[in-house]
Amino acid sequence: MSANAFKTVVDIDLLGTFNVLRASFQYLRRPGASLISITAGQAVHPMRNQVHACAAKAGVNMVTQCLAMEWGPEGVRVNAISPGPIADTEGMRRLAPTPQFEAAYKRTIPLGTYGDKRDIAELAIFLCSEGARYITGAILNCDGGSSLTAGSTNSYDVPAKG
Repeated sequence: MSANAFKTVVDIDLLGTFNVLRASFQYLRRPGASLISITAGQAVHPMRNQVHACAAKAGVNMVTQCLAMEWGPEGVRVNAISPGPIADTEGMRRLAPTPQFEAAYKRTIPLGTYGDKRDIAELAIFLCSEGARYITGAILNCDGGSSLTAGSTNSYDVPAKG
């Protein structure tokens, strides 16, 4: 991986997240406000060939937690959602490009299937609700339990690519 490729992902994922949160704060600086970052399991579970995403998402986790501490006195909550394998996304099309890869990948997920975009949306709605009024600095997995088996997802048994 080139230094430019690494920098591009860090710029988009880490700096982009920071810039959006920072720009939002001036408009949402009041009790009850809720800001949500999107992170990934690679922030805490290393993966081969993903050094750029792992480093950037680990940074997103720290930005989320640091800003939760800094902005909490203003009543602003900052949390992150860490999606797992979500159906009909570019990421899963790349990770499991064939039915055989998909079946093998799903065998590593405790719930045995992919989530869908609605799962992420409903978690975001909850985090913005009164029901989450005392949650800040949390990194919430929405992943069917895949983070529990993250060590095995680097080596799941899949057919060789042609």
